[in-house]
Amino acid sequence: MTHPGQVGLEILQLDAAAEIARIAAAIESAVLGTLRKKGVVVGISGGIDSAVVTALCARALGPGRVHGLFTPERHSSQDTLRLSRAVAAAAGVHAELFDITDALAAVGCYRRQDEAFRSAIPDYGEGWRAKIVLPSVLDGGYRVFSAVAISPDGREVRRRMSVESYLGLVAATNYKQRTRKMVEYYHAERLNYAVAGTPNRLEYDQGFFVKGGDGQADFKPIAHLYKSQVYQLAAALGIPDEVCRRPPTTDTYSMEQGQDEFYFSLPYEKMDLCLCAKNRGIPASALTQALGLSTEKIELVFKDIDGKRRTTRYQHLAPILVEDVPEISNHT
Repeated sequence: MTHPGQVGLEILQLDAAAEIARIAAAIESAVLGTLRKKGVVVGISGGIDSAVVTALCARALGPGRVHGLFTPERHSSQDTLRLSRAVAAAAGVHAELFDITDALAAVGCYRRQDEAFRSAIPDYGEGWRAKIVLPSVLDGGYRVFSAVAISPDGREVRRRMSVESYLGLVAATNYKQRTRKMVEYYHAERLNYAVAGTPNRLEYDQGFFVKGGDGQADFKPIAHLYKSQVYQLAAALGIPDEVCRRPPTTDTYSMEQGQDEFYFSLPYEKMDLCLCAKNRGIPASALTQALGLSTEKIELVFKDIDGKRRTTRYQHLAPILVEDVPEISNHT
């Protein structure tokens, strides 16, 4: 229980059954009505967001109208495919496997990733594993990405990355999300289905997606839900327990990487509370008890939220035209 003037996770509570019914009705209207498609394609990653979207689509349209896709690659966790299969089985949907490793190798994804890591860590080579990390916003000061790598003999090395190396690494890594989306749209067009997006509100608001990759979709049924609320729906939808217990991860680099060490300032449940409070005009001072942080630290998180909104705004923009085309724009 919070003290007077303090707020906690209770502000994120919702009526899961009612919300499931509302979203299911919206999916049915969007897919069969607005989009005039026969069903839905969902990329299933073994994470909580894609699991909930898969279950919601099955609830809205029936499992027979949902086509799941498993698209692992060389650096995917060993748990990814197993948990993805469990999600599909629990929802009763058909899903197929398309390993994108060969496609990524063909376009130079892994080679370019290795080159970027090697520019920061010259010894980096065959058998090494790596990821990138960002200092916590709570530490203050200038935040610079570092490469963290483990050698075949278990030695850990951490080096700051230059801007050029960081940008090159991210550009190469984004091949993964864009290749997955290419596969999803192939099957969507083949089946006359719509593509479901899986970002939650925290990711959508803060630009934690790849433009033309996981940011691309025909509809995004949980983009209004904070991640904590996605977990509430998961419990009501019967998502497998192991999926619900799996920590949020990027599942992108050869080393395991949590979202909070790469992008967000805090673990998701604390970020949810900060974002929700900021959106509702609740001051940082009202969160100190729930977060165990000072007002000054929470205000740093609020500032980081605003910063990410500014720097990722372009991700949400439609293509910019020199002149409006009213015959088209009036109908969008």
